[in-house]
Amino acid sequence: MRTVDVVVVGLGPGGEDAAGKLAEAGLDVVGIDAELVGGECPYWGCVPSKMMIRAANLLTEAGRIEGMAGHAEVSADFAPVAKRIRDEATDGWDDTVAVDRLVAKGVTFVRGWARLDGGGRVSVGDEAFQATTAILLNPGTRAWAPPIDGLADTPFWTNREAIETETVPTSLIVIGGGAIGLELGQVFGRFGAAVTTIETAPRLLAGEEPESSELITKTLVDEGMIVHTGATITGVRHEATGFTVAVEALGDVVAERLLIATGRRPDLAGLGVGAIGLDEGARSITVDDRMRAAERVWAIGDVTGVGAFTHISMYQAVIAVADILGRPGPGADYRGLPRVTFTDPEIGSVGLSEAEARAKGINVAVGISDVAKSARGWIHKAGNAGLIKLVADVDRRVLVGATSAGPVGGEVLSMLTLAVHAEVPISTLRGMIYAYPTFHRAVEAALGALAEQMPTGAGPGA
Repeated sequence: MRTVDVVVVGLGPGGEDAAGKLAEAGLDVVGIDAELVGGECPYWGCVPSKMMIRAANLLTEAGRIEGMAGHAEVSADFAPVAKRIRDEATDGWDDTVAVDRLVAKGVTFVRGWARLDGGGRVSVGDEAFQATTAILLNPGTRAWAPPIDGLADTPFWTNREAIETETVPTSLIVIGGGAIGLELGQVFGRFGAAVTTIETAPRLLAGEEPESSELITKTLVDEGMIVHTGATITGVRHEATGFTVAVEALGDVVAERLLIATGRRPDLAGLGVGAIGLDEGARSITVDDRMRAAERVWAIGDVTGVGAFTHISMYQAVIAVADILGRPGPGADYRGLPRVTFTDPEIGSVGLSEAEARAKGINVAVGISDVAKSARGWIHKAGNAGLIKLVADVDRRVLVGATSAGPVGGEVLSMLTLAVHAEVPISTLRGMIYAYPTFHRAVEAALGALAEQMPTGAGPGA
């Protein structure tokens, strides 16, 4: 048993950052991870997937030259994409550089699976550590496969196998119509795979606005993807020729490869959170606004259930570090939580959807504009589909949610994120000057549409 100040379990982006900052503050810190330091994001998530998306988007942009700038003949080659992922993003899935960076900050790194023993103790194999100040949990999540008959016995892909592949399959079935499934499905489709997406919910991107779902569905279908929503999957089998997915009322869907993109879940039982009084069967760990989960235990990242995003983990890490060090600071505030699905068009959103706002009893007004009809959209022409949707609290005269979909939709989202987070009065937003001709000028048009739905009269932001 070694006594230390802090044990950090899980060294994804937030855990790695927190461990380094706590060590630099003078604490004796042990960081534990059985996998790669840096977590899913740099090795199998955000970074390599966006490299794939960038490459796929270049192919499509080249195809849009016809009728606008001449003629181009383009042939897809996935080899440089796979090479770039290995050489520039993952170092061949070797975390030596990340480990050295962490150790240089004063953190003791331990490779292995951690388990909580209660009373501030954490074990890793035959080693044990007693944390006198804090345990910080950042265990992350793993790809979850639904209990479909026959699926477990097949060599299906998760995001990891999809990122690691060096070749594009001739055909691909994607089960799951969320961000990961759509991003990777569109990439492989643009590199020549025949892609079929199967989603059990009534629409793709079911957590986003219906207008976003309609936009991305039309785009993907126009690109040649087959989309089935509201589907009931009854079984999966694998043979030498590939996969067969049985879908009720549709029959069999066949493809060379099968990608399961149905969400991610933590392993709280394996972590042993029952030893600190938490529910091992839960889908997440409940924390307060200072990231406290139990006595002298903090939790950050995917496991908190706030959102499986790197920016959430990093945001929460700052709050947890300050609290562990006894420094004053604001608690977590998620009203301006942004997220982006990096399809083409990009689907960015922040705050509440229209349905979520109405469910909370908010007096809602909505304004929508068509990006393609903006001056920049008209200039952009090919690949200009998109929309701005604003969700307002009529009584407080502020935005509580917004969607920015279209070319660089995630970048246009930034001003809307600020507006929602800072509760900028709608009158202030309407009084701003919007540069012409830019994509973000479509926000002004959406504000104009919103004003038509807002009752006149005095009040905050009137």
